[in-house]
Amino acid sequence: MMPLVGRLGKVLGPRGMMPNPKIGTVTMDVTNAVKGAKGGSVEFRVEKAGIVQAGIGKASFSEDKLVENVKALADAVSKAKPAGSKGTYIQRVAVSSTMGPGVKVEPGTILG
Repeated sequence: MMPLVGRLGKVLGPRGMMPNPKIGTVTMDVTNAVKGAKGGSVEFRVEKAGIVQAGIGKASFSEDKLVENVKALADAVSKAKPAGSKGTYIQRVAVSSTMGPGVKVEPGTILG
Protein backbone atom coordinates (compact mmCIF):
# COMPACT_ATOMS: atom_id res chain seq x y z
CA MET A 1 0.00 0.00 0.00
CA MET A 2 2.91 2.39 0.54
CA PRO A 3 3.37 3.07 -3.22
CA LEU A 4 -0.26 4.17 -3.35
CA VAL A 5 0.01 6.30 -0.22
CA GLY A 6 3.35 7.71 -1.40
CA ARG A 7 1.54 9.68 -4.10
CA LEU A 8 -0.29 11.57 -1.35
CA GLY A 9 2.94 12.56 0.39
CA LYS A 10 2.73 16.21 -0.64
CA VAL A 11 -0.67 16.51 1.02
CA LEU A 12 -0.22 14.23 4.05
CA GLY A 13 3.40 15.10 4.85
CA PRO A 14 3.00 18.71 6.01
CA ARG A 15 -0.05 17.74 8.09
CA GLY A 16 1.93 15.04 9.92
CA MET A 17 -0.42 12.33 8.71
CA MET A 18 1.99 10.41 6.47
CA PRO A 19 2.52 6.78 7.59
CA ASN A 20 6.00 6.25 8.98
CA PRO A 21 7.74 3.05 10.18
CA LYS A 22 9.65 5.02 12.85
CA ILE A 23 6.49 5.95 14.74
CA GLY A 24 4.80 2.59 14.23
CA THR A 25 2.14 3.53 11.69
CA VAL A 26 3.67 1.17 9.12
CA THR A 27 4.04 -2.30 10.60
CA MET A 28 3.32 -5.94 9.87
CA ASP A 29 2.07 -6.46 13.46
CA VAL A 30 -1.38 -4.93 13.10
CA THR A 31 -2.77 -6.15 16.43
CA ASN A 32 -0.12 -4.38 18.51
CA ALA A 33 -0.45 -1.21 16.42
CA VAL A 34 -4.21 -1.11 16.97
CA LYS A 35 -3.83 -1.82 20.72
CA GLY A 36 -1.29 1.00 20.99
CA ALA A 37 -3.51 3.45 19.14
CA LYS A 38 -6.58 2.58 21.21
CA GLY A 39 -4.55 2.51 24.42
CA GLY A 40 -3.64 6.16 23.98
CA SER A 41 -0.06 5.96 22.78
CA VAL A 42 1.21 9.46 22.13
CA GLU A 43 3.83 10.41 19.59
CA PHE A 44 5.93 13.47 20.15
CA ARG A 45 8.19 15.34 17.81
CA VAL A 46 11.14 17.56 18.51
CA GLU A 47 11.54 20.85 16.68
CA LYS A 48 14.93 22.07 15.50
CA ALA A 49 15.19 24.33 18.55
CA GLY A 50 14.74 21.33 20.88
CA ILE A 51 11.12 22.07 21.78
CA VAL A 52 8.89 19.06 22.36
CA GLN A 53 5.15 19.49 21.87
CA ALA A 54 2.59 16.79 22.55
CA GLY A 55 -1.00 16.46 23.66
CA ILE A 56 -1.41 15.04 27.14
CA GLY A 57 -5.16 15.08 27.62
CA LYS A 58 -8.42 16.91 27.32
CA ALA A 59 -10.18 19.43 29.53
CA SER A 60 -12.61 16.70 30.60
CA PHE A 61 -9.81 14.57 32.12
CA SER A 62 -9.43 14.45 35.88
CA GLU A 63 -6.47 16.15 37.52
CA ASP A 64 -4.90 12.80 38.46
CA LYS A 65 -5.04 11.56 34.86
CA LEU A 66 -3.45 14.74 33.53
CA VAL A 67 -0.63 14.54 36.09
CA GLU A 68 -0.09 10.88 35.21
CA ASN A 69 0.05 11.74 31.49
CA VAL A 70 2.54 14.58 32.07
CA LYS A 71 4.81 12.26 34.06
CA ALA A 72 4.53 9.54 31.39
CA LEU A 73 5.47 12.03 28.65
CA ALA A 74 8.44 13.34 30.67
CA ASP A 75 9.57 9.76 31.29
CA ALA A 76 9.32 8.91 27.58
CA VAL A 77 11.28 12.03 26.62
CA SER A 78 14.01 11.31 29.17
CA LYS A 79 14.25 7.68 27.96
CA ALA A 80 14.68 8.95 24.38
CA LYS A 81 17.76 10.93 25.45
CA PRO A 82 20.73 10.10 23.22
CA ALA A 83 23.60 8.37 24.99
CA GLY A 84 26.09 11.02 23.88
CA SER A 85 24.23 14.01 25.31
CA LYS A 86 25.50 15.47 28.56
CA GLY A 87 24.03 17.81 31.10
CA THR A 88 20.42 18.44 32.01
CA TYR A 89 18.19 17.03 29.29
CA ILE A 90 14.87 18.60 30.31
CA GLN A 91 15.53 22.22 31.25
CA ARG A 92 12.10 23.91 31.21
CA VAL A 93 8.53 22.64 31.19
CA ALA A 94 5.37 24.59 30.43
CA VAL A 95 1.83 23.22 30.25
CA SER A 96 -0.96 25.03 28.44
CA SER A 97 -4.35 24.49 26.91
CA THR A 98 -4.67 24.74 23.15
CA MET A 99 -5.07 28.51 22.99
CA GLY A 100 -4.33 29.40 26.60
CA PRO A 101 -1.26 30.81 28.29
CA GLY A 102 1.52 28.48 29.36
CA VAL A 103 2.04 27.63 33.02
CA LYS A 104 5.64 26.93 33.95
CA VAL A 105 6.28 23.72 35.86
CA GLU A 106 9.41 22.84 37.82
CA PRO A 107 11.05 19.94 35.89
CA GLY A 108 12.10 18.19 39.11
CA THR A 109 8.48 17.70 40.15
CA ILE A 110 7.54 15.66 37.09
CA LEU A 111 10.77 13.70 36.75
CA GLY A 112 10.93 12.50 40.33
